[in-house]
Amino acid sequence: MAYLSRSGNTRVVAQTLSRNVGADLFEIRTAEPYPADYETHVDLAHRHRDAEATPRLAESVSDMARYETIFLGFPIWGGALPAPIRTFVNVHDLAGKTLVPFITHGGYGTGSAPETLAAIASDAQILEPFIQECDAERDTLRLIGTWLADLGQ
Repeated sequence: MAYLSRSGNTRVVAQTLSRNVGADLFEIRTAEPYPADYETHVDLAHRHRDAEATPRLAESVSDMARYETIFLGFPIWGGALPAPIRTFVNVHDLAGKTLVPFITHGGYGTGSAPETLAAIASDAQILEPFIQECDAERDTLRLIGTWLADLGQ
């Protein structure tokens, strides 16, 4: 269960999923943290998106080979896949693995993120993502249960 979370919304989903499926948790963090100030953060995220940047991660999963299925959670930044997720996919061998995305957003949908993820993780099988607008936490918890049941988890 690898996830990136700026405000904590994706972290809540990751923790809930982890409890439900018994998965290890791994927080994706950049070596140089993104700015805490929202506007400064958004500006940097847009520049990273436009440059297709891959910022260095603080750490990687040392034993990725032992996992067959990886739940991968992230928020939508600027209508796109966040740059740290691009880095995570690039530095880990996901060939032959099953990726289960869970995506949070602030009301504008998933943007280009699913297509970008499919392109950069083309050697992995990518399952239908869980997608949630983050203003409704109670609904999120209920929907996670339904989605997991649909996946047979």
